[in-house]
Amino acid sequence: MAGHSKWANIRHRKERQDKKKGAMWSKCSTALMAAARQGGPDPDTNLALRYAIDEAKYANMPKDTIKRAIEKGAGAGQGDAYIEVTFEGYGPGGTAILVDCLTDNNTRTVGDVRSIFKKGGGSMGTSGSVSFMFQTKGQIIIAAEGLDADTVMEQAIEAGAEDVQMPEPEGDDAGAFTIVTEPTDFLSVKDALEVAGLTIAEATIAKIPDNTVEIAGDDARKLMNLLDSLEDNEDVQKVYSNADIPDDVLEALG
Repeated sequence: MAGHSKWANIRHRKERQDKKKGAMWSKCSTALMAAARQGGPDPDTNLALRYAIDEAKYANMPKDTIKRAIEKGAGAGQGDAYIEVTFEGYGPGGTAILVDCLTDNNTRTVGDVRSIFKKGGGSMGTSGSVSFMFQTKGQIIIAAEGLDADTVMEQAIEAGAEDVQMPEPEGDDAGAFTIVTEPTDFLSVKDALEVAGLTIAEATIAKIPDNTVEIAGDDARKLMNLLDSLEDNEDVQKVYSNADIPDDVLEALG
């Protein structure tokens, strides 16, 4: 359920991913191998690999495991090639969904993703049917606990951020800052924030919807199940939706 910045939605997705850490690490390994195979094992000259390494680190993947995946990808033969493909579709409540995949068998992946959409109460769309609703941006999440909002905003803007979205505290949770950048500025902004001493919870190049659709009730339950099923597929790397599920509905869904 990536791609929109409401902290409750992001936190809930991360909690779900933490419960499936083995599967998450497997996806990170695939991304690392594919990037290393295509552009070589040096992240200083291979931007895709640097992105993959950072995401693996934020997923708490061990350094040795990251290193082995890179080495395996850099030494892979012709039979280990992966291609990137994005599928578009619709979910319950009129929501738009993008599915980024890395696959060594596109025919298999197309069939699997189409089946998941159908079983989940959604439908596959044609190329361009929903992608126009999203923009590719850098997205950096920083937990707000103990931080001064003015200071974080100043540091982010000085580093070159496009936008800083303020935390939405809830109970004992202070929420999080969501810092949005142009893709070309993503790494420089992220590095500057880390140098400033800020702890980044998540940082990625994401597809962020221009507008969100609030859904609740049975539509929310069906959508969550659909997104979970998509994320569970071994070829799926990331799933983006323009759904905005209210905090109380997320809590009720567990």
